[in-house]
Amino acid sequence: MKTQEYAASTAGASNTVDAVTVEIIRNGLIAVTEEMKSNLTRTAYNLIIYEALDFTVGLFTTEGDSISIGLGLPMFIRGMSETVKAKIRHFGLENIKPGDILVTNDAYTTGSHLNHFTFTMPVFHEDELIGFTCCMAHWLDVGGTLGQITTDIYSEGIQIPIVKYRKEGVVNQDLVDIIAMNVRLSERAMGDLRAQITAITTGERRYLELVKRYGWPAVRASVVQIMDHSEALARANTLTIPDGVYEAESYMDDDGLEVGKRIPIRVKVIVEGDGMTVDFTDVAKQVRGFYNSGFTTGIACAQVAYKCLTTPTDYPVNDGSFRPLKVIMPMGTVISAERPFPMRVWMTFPMTVIDTIFKALAPAIPDRAIAGHHADLVFPNIHGISPEDGRLFIVGIGPLGGGWGAKSREDGVSATVCINDGDTHNSPSEQLEAKYPVLVESYRLRQDSAGAGRQRGGLGAEMVVQALSPFTVTTRIDRVHCKPWGLDGGHEAAGNGIGIRKDGVWDESHANAKIFNVRLARGDAYKMLSGGGGGFGDPAERDPELVAHDVREGYVSREQAEAAYRVIVGADGHADAEATARLRSAASTPANV
Repeated sequence: MKTQEYAASTAGASNTVDAVTVEIIRNGLIAVTEEMKSNLTRTAYNLIIYEALDFTVGLFTTEGDSISIGLGLPMFIRGMSETVKAKIRHFGLENIKPGDILVTNDAYTTGSHLNHFTFTMPVFHEDELIGFTCCMAHWLDVGGTLGQITTDIYSEGIQIPIVKYRKEGVVNQDLVDIIAMNVRLSERAMGDLRAQITAITTGERRYLELVKRYGWPAVRASVVQIMDHSEALARANTLTIPDGVYEAESYMDDDGLEVGKRIPIRVKVIVEGDGMTVDFTDVAKQVRGFYNSGFTTGIACAQVAYKCLTTPTDYPVNDGSFRPLKVIMPMGTVISAERPFPMRVWMTFPMTVIDTIFKALAPAIPDRAIAGHHADLVFPNIHGISPEDGRLFIVGIGPLGGGWGAKSREDGVSATVCINDGDTHNSPSEQLEAKYPVLVESYRLRQDSAGAGRQRGGLGAEMVVQALSPFTVTTRIDRVHCKPWGLDGGHEAAGNGIGIRKDGVWDESHANAKIFNVRLARGDAYKMLSGGGGGFGDPAERDPELVAHDVREGYVSREQAEAAYRVIVGADGHADAEATARLRSAASTPANV
């Protein structure tokens, strides 16, 4: 079986530019991609783009290396760059002309699902190609089977190979017509297409303004210095991790077809000096259900974890940060799937892969380690016929947000989107109720969902949505059984979950949280439950007043305060110091033999 090895490109030659100019240009690059984001959200047609922010934009070198990624979905960090490189290989630089726009949604190139259309535009300055702008965004519908689990890529929707959407300024209308005919909500898809074109043309215009202001030699040299600085910072911080071979494993619940059959996730991390290697050789083989992702996502798993550990606040996000990182990965795994394995729910397994990398390194860097998090979008898809206009509607409600793991010195955050999705937002209840026949009955934190510890994990959330007219709901949620783990004696957190209410009766007895095309009548409801974050350290070492505060806030029940934290909370809502001391003393005293 072919093994994919990846290492970022090395530094290029540059002339020295003074530090002040480099800093101005660095902020200018960030401003370019942030304006690309703003114009996309202002012109997009679907909630998933303009509210949830399920997209990423970027600037790239003529080789396809990342210069600046607009903050968005971390998992797109590799997919966009490799897609730009694939387009360069396909056409050749000599065949890419001013006014061209290149497009694809090929899942095995982007590493994700067919919903991610990726548009790329070359940037020319004085007849010289100086880079590319790119936008990868989620289209709500791309055809294919609706609601059911898929077992091959062909049932997941329209596939667009690498082609020119626009050739030297002339739009390929035949391509547009083919796309429009193969999606269910064509007017929305075409609206999002135009929004993406707005984003990349904004990037081209603003990048050229920067080049004209400071000159191409200064901008080019500054980009090289920015990447070199990111590399130096990453190497310096990698040196703070003790050399060694670190391994960890976890698992996914199942692939949606073979219910209950665990899917192993095993990773190995090798640290040698200022370099790190992440070895995915023992990650599970690609599965029949639609939870696979492509090799670029496998690389992104390693890169997201590495950046979190070494250069979390170094901006703009660029490929210099990843030069000290090597990734080893056989093809044909759940994070390096090959055609025709299905990819529709590509985003679920990678976040547990990242979690497991952190788990592997926890013994080496306990001060920077983080316990497991809920690791799922907890994102239902619903579709039905609108009672207002009789037209089909399709909407994904979420992501719900859940608990993140605790660290050695701080509690985990609550009701926060999973690591894959970075800056994405949840769907505002008011927007959902205004646009679709739904009523959000409740949206609240889940009491006792956080893992207990000296530092408590974050809390998960619960959302109950009622059908105001009949619709069909599908969920693809994992990590119900592989619960977010604790570290250094911390407890695991609650896992994700799902409930269905029909005729006033709740059913939460599902073997997993994957349900497909469940029909709800008016007044029925579904309940999404996101997991918490694992705890860090012995819960009996947590300050009793912090536990009492959590009880007063409703985060922790009195029963869990006593059972897990060994804290007695008095009627006044504060810790009973004497009763707590006796309870903790009794718990630490060995029983008589």
